[in-house]
Amino acid sequence: MLKAQFDHTNCSDCPIRHRAVCAHCDVDELEELEGIKYYRTFEAGQTVIWSGDQMNFVGSVVSGIASLTQTMEDGRTQMVGLLLPSDFVGRPGRETAPYDVLATTDLVMCCFRKKPFETLMGSTPHIAHRLLQMTLDELDAAREWMLVLGRKTAREKIASLLSIIARRDASIAPKQKPGPIVFDLPLTREAMADYLGLTLETVSRQISALKKEGVIELDGKRHVTIPDMRRLMDEAGDDSDGGFLV
Repeated sequence: MLKAQFDHTNCSDCPIRHRAVCAHCDVDELEELEGIKYYRTFEAGQTVIWSGDQMNFVGSVVSGIASLTQTMEDGRTQMVGLLLPSDFVGRPGRETAPYDVLATTDLVMCCFRKKPFETLMGSTPHIAHRLLQMTLDELDAAREWMLVLGRKTAREKIASLLSIIARRDASIAPKQKPGPIVFDLPLTREAMADYLGLTLETVSRQISALKKEGVIELDGKRHVTIPDMRRLMDEAGDDSDGGFLV
């Protein structure tokens, strides 16, 4: 059984507190959430929920990464999204899961019983408003990913994925001094290939090229250093403030 590396009894110690659905809650609202909250842990490769299953919980990813996968009638599958720390799982008002949710890495989730959470949304505008913000952010991310998959080269796809993970990791981690961005890549190269619609050989070749040219530094296969984020964004086809070059 996995254990979360923080104090479950104290929300102020939660690493995603400033980005989660409870980000704007006051003390009283946090106490109400505490009454319907529980934690779940999943090992890498374990299914969180299957598409079509009844969902009796919603919640946020605290640590780790999960994938959203859709299966076609002939059995083919496609990874359609990643859930990173602070991302929300489940939809209030929807009874069943639209996608398979799989723990890509060891995963810790902060869950809420679904029916009480839906009731609480009606009386707690801070929660409803924050969930709306997160939903709109998710829509923006989906549109960004449509561009990555549909129009970018293999090199740009790899650079885009690295920049997305780096930016999210930086937003969760304590404020760092200006300089290189360092993080542990949570996906295997096989998972990256599946998500990006590339072959494993292409992913490995492009990562090696980025390393050789000094865009990234690697310690082993997972520990990544980005010396210059602006340069990585250029490689991704994005401008330095996160928009897209035309």
